[in-house]
Amino acid sequence: MSPVLDTAFMPPQDREEVLRQAVWESMAAVEIEHRPPAEGISVRMGLGAVGPLRICSARATAAILRRTERLAREDKEPAVFLGLQMTGTSLVVQNGRQCLLRPGDFAVYESIVPYTLLFDEGVDGHFFRFPRAALALPERLLRDITAVPLGSDNPIARLAFTYFSQLAVSDELHQGVHADAVVEPSIELVRAVLASQHGNASLARAPLEATLSLRITQYIRAHLADPDLSAARIAAAHGISVRHLYAVLSRSGISLGDWIRTRRLAECRRELAGPNGRLRTIAAIGRSWGFVDATHFSKVFKKAYGISPRAWRDQKHPRSSA
Repeated sequence: MSPVLDTAFMPPQDREEVLRQAVWESMAAVEIEHRPPAEGISVRMGLGAVGPLRICSARATAAILRRTERLAREDKEPAVFLGLQMTGTSLVVQNGRQCLLRPGDFAVYESIVPYTLLFDEGVDGHFFRFPRAALALPERLLRDITAVPLGSDNPIARLAFTYFSQLAVSDELHQGVHADAVVEPSIELVRAVLASQHGNASLARAPLEATLSLRITQYIRAHLADPDLSAARIAAAHGISVRHLYAVLSRSGISLGDWIRTRRLAECRRELAGPNGRLRTIAAIGRSWGFVDATHFSKVFKKAYGISPRAWRDQKHPRSSA
């Protein structure tokens, strides 16, 4: 990952505030205590994202990061962090436990519980932020596994360390179809590490199945504009068969084709009525939301809303008379 923030190019008096702002906006609100004075602070930080996952790669002088009780209580988007130790050592403290991380180790910690990260030797690591809901793990499993060193004694953790070390620095995997392809495996790998470390993989399966319908519909919403969105693609993205996909959605009262069509039509309706509704042709707007046939688009739009796409747009954007 290319560095996007380097204190070498900042006036010393601005460094603490700029760094605080960057960490708060990209990862989490924390109090930061730098060990050296302002003129001695040195940080190179790369920030990125892969879908809903956020990434921070940092090399820095010694510091202590504290997530206070107040900051944890105010969290509106609960997250689970994964911190990889590349060189040196660091200490993670949460839930009454503390763990020493050595090169090749990593640990997880939660945003909704106070924690402390001590980097007495300086910072050299990669940090990932996962939406807590995406992991779909029981609260007690997360509580039991935070601030526990994960590394050489767990083969799945060793695999995860190599995987996330590469994901953190590979710009190619942070964009486009490559990013879409690694989101689900990344979440599944973290889930596998935590469940295996806990010693009871069955703890992961029940909540995973319970949230499958939600995760499927979230995936569909994110890919509504893709003309090749299909049952086979959706099923493959979640590691299930097409038959299982239809069964899961049926239990939630969802007919896949109708559900996708309804939401695509709603997006087209919104765009046609929006301020840029006349900047593109009606057919182009339909194509941008997966309707490759303009005639078919007009037909299903009128059936859904009782008005043609053209009449709807003209109603919202009347042409001025000469």
